[in-house]
Amino acid sequence: MEALIGAGPLLLQGFWVTVSVAVLALALASVLGALAAAARLGGGPVGRGAAAAYSTVVRGIPDLVTILIIYFAGQRLVNALAGAVGLEGVDVSAYAAGVLAIGFIYGAYLAETFRGAWLAVPRGQIEAGVALGLSRSRLLWRIAAPQLMRHALPGYANVWQVLVKSTAVVSVIGLSDLVGLALKVGRRERDPFTFMLAVLVAYLLITAVSGWALARAEKRLARGT
Repeated sequence: MEALIGAGPLLLQGFWVTVSVAVLALALASVLGALAAAARLGGGPVGRGAAAAYSTVVRGIPDLVTILIIYFAGQRLVNALAGAVGLEGVDVSAYAAGVLAIGFIYGAYLAETFRGAWLAVPRGQIEAGVALGLSRSRLLWRIAAPQLMRHALPGYANVWQVLVKSTAVVSVIGLSDLVGLALKVGRRERDPFTFMLAVLVAYLLITAVSGWALARAEKRLARGT
């Protein structure tokens, strides 16, 4: 226990790295998911096919495999581009690779979440807004967006909870996140069990706080329905 307390500041640093990776990856996943959902709904044959392939293929590959492919392929791509312009090789940051990989993975899940939420918005309300002469932007923000948020939030919350736990995998590419630092210190102190218990508590804390906040958001959005 003394070793755990002594390593507290280091583990706290890893905790914030884990949280920041999760938040940035969620932001990237939201953008990719929204674009893929829009392509599935109205992107034409090519857009629909590309978005469907992205969603289907990425969801069928283990997260660890995708992270390793993106990390090593990204390293090769960056070095190839650097060599093409006469620059020396550049190392890809494990932090950036982790954010990109997790965001890319969970963008595929959010694409289906957003698409389902859009399809759940009653078409009659959209048609009524058009009949009233609302502009496209007002139609989106006044009628569609509030309902889309309400329908999407439960699935969005589930994706966030799973995404947070997936950040543990980025330690395999050398990122000094909570899991990576806990493993390193645990091996050094010859007590990995205690440090993994600390990691377990930290992840439970993140998911518990997130679950509470998202549940309150769902209740707020459900008012008046």
